[in-house]
Amino acid sequence: MEAATPLRHPHVRVVGDLLAIDGLVVEDGCTVRLVREREQNGEDPAKTVLDAVSIGARVLDREQAAANAEFVKTEFERAAGELNVQFTDRARQVAEYFNERVEQVFGPENGHLQKELEKLFSDGSSASVQNRVREIVQDTLARSREDLMKQFSASDGSNPLADFKAGTIRVLKAAEERQHESQQAMLRQMAELEKQLQALRLEKEKLEEVGAERERGTAKGRSFEEQVMEAVDDIAVAQGDVAEAVGDQPGATGKTGDVVVAIDACSGPPRGRIVFEAKDRRLSKPAALAELDKAMADRDADFAVLVVPTEEEVPSKLQGLREYNGDKLVLAHDDASLALEVGYRLARARVLMKRSDSEVDAAAVRDLVERALAAMEDVRRVKSRLSGAKTNIDQAYEVVDQMAARVRSHLEEVDLLVRGEEDAPAEPAEDQMEL
Repeated sequence: MEAATPLRHPHVRVVGDLLAIDGLVVEDGCTVRLVREREQNGEDPAKTVLDAVSIGARVLDREQAAANAEFVKTEFERAAGELNVQFTDRARQVAEYFNERVEQVFGPENGHLQKELEKLFSDGSSASVQNRVREIVQDTLARSREDLMKQFSASDGSNPLADFKAGTIRVLKAAEERQHESQQAMLRQMAELEKQLQALRLEKEKLEEVGAERERGTAKGRSFEEQVMEAVDDIAVAQGDVAEAVGDQPGATGKTGDVVVAIDACSGPPRGRIVFEAKDRRLSKPAALAELDKAMADRDADFAVLVVPTEEEVPSKLQGLREYNGDKLVLAHDDASLALEVGYRLARARVLMKRSDSEVDAAAVRDLVERALAAMEDVRRVKSRLSGAKTNIDQAYEVVDQMAARVRSHLEEVDLLVRGEEDAPAEPAEDQMEL
């Protein structure tokens, strides 16, 4: 081994960002070997030393940082453990404190909150919110009501309805006065109406009594009897006969028979008698024939004529203007006196034929009578046709009136269209009418 060469004392200093090393000897075998090998390989030994220093510095720095981190970790874990123990103790104390305070405040039985809620919201507490609100609302409403009453009861300008009240009172008084006058006038009118009603009631009672009397006694059918009497009298005067109303006068055995005609009584003693029985209702055939027989017996007549108002009242199984048993006749007398005149003439001719002393051509009389009856039948048919024609004419008049109404409606529509009014009239009916 070579003798050790004394070396200078190593000197290392930091100059700014540079590190200056002077006289430093490295005895590390690994470092010497590494530098030798690289030097042998042609590399710069200074660069190898610099790399070794740089790498070693970094390793040392890393190890120092790891050591520092381990230290910090150890210290932090120690401090965290102590802090955890302290926090746990403190948290337990705080939890116990808060549990105690929560129990005091929110306890279900003795908690302050429960007591306050019961105090503020219990119905039995006078200091409860709802009771206080109710009292306040009642007081406010009472004061508002009093103020409103004072305001609206005042008669000065503070009352907004003063003029309205005064006007309303005036209108009500005027309406009351008008109503009173109207009631008085109505009472007077009602009194007049009551008088008129009483008079009408009395008149009605009289008419009912007269009607009842007519239904009870000989006055029954008096209106029709008077009509028949007037028509018979007109025919009798033209023939020189005398007609007499005998409905109220008793005859030989009764009062049957309403009109008695004495033939040729105007110029001398009567040459025969005809009795007319007026009935305003329909009789059966036996009753009608019996009534005519009794009329001839009561009035000592030679011929009897039953007069009814219309063809509907002709007795059943009998025909108008036809002789029965040679001394009876039935006819319908309406407003036209032709049927009554024909019946009168037939009855008069039959009586004169019986009472005539000279010989009468019965065949000629019968032929003329048949001709007269045939002509009368023609008159009845023509009259029926005229009645039907009159009905058709009346219906035609109604159709014409309807058509005229439609024409007026169309003219009104024209007026509306001319005036430019927007309201459309209703749909007209069909223009075609069935005649």
